[in-house]
Amino acid sequence: MIAEAVRRSALADYAERFAALSAASGGELSIRELPFVSQINLRADTKDPRLMQQLESALSFALPLVPNTAASAKDRRALWLGPDEWLVVGPDGQQGALEQALRHGLNGFFGSIVDVSANRTSLEIRGPKARNLLAHGVPIDLDAPSFGPGRCAQSLLAKAQVILERRGEEEAFHLYLRSSFAGYVADWLLDAAAE
Repeated sequence: MIAEAVRRSALADYAERFAALSAASGGELSIRELPFVSQINLRADTKDPRLMQQLESALSFALPLVPNTAASAKDRRALWLGPDEWLVVGPDGQQGALEQALRHGLNGFFGSIVDVSANRTSLEIRGPKARNLLAHGVPIDLDAPSFGPGRCAQSLLAKAQVILERRGEEEAFHLYLRSSFAGYVADWLLDAAAE
């Protein structure tokens, strides 16, 4: 007998519970896992304009330099994590393409590229009640003027380290969280939503 590798997301067992929450809230709140997002941690010297131009050409958009902001083009995004650090994300299966683009962008310059796709899963929390749900466990101000579209932050959600991103004009937030804490965060979100 040959064992077959089965790809399973960190929160596969929560899909039905997330769907039940959405139905019970009448669409006011939905949570869904976005599994297998390609995630590359990039570090580079922002003080070198030639390097930043090369990376912009390689990604087809400029990396965000303003703290706690995100930038994107097509299906790729970059989230500012620090003065010289970003999380570059893309669709499932694009780790190699993202890594290759970033290597091309760093060509001739010092930097760091690390595939962290297996380290985290991603959750989308959407709806008019999304902000209130997250506000129960996040110590940052999530109101639109402070945390509007295109903003991101590293924070704690109920004692679990997360990267939080506000997407678009609608009430949608994306959480990037360590797979080892995914069950804890999912249980906390479902419990807080029930209150």
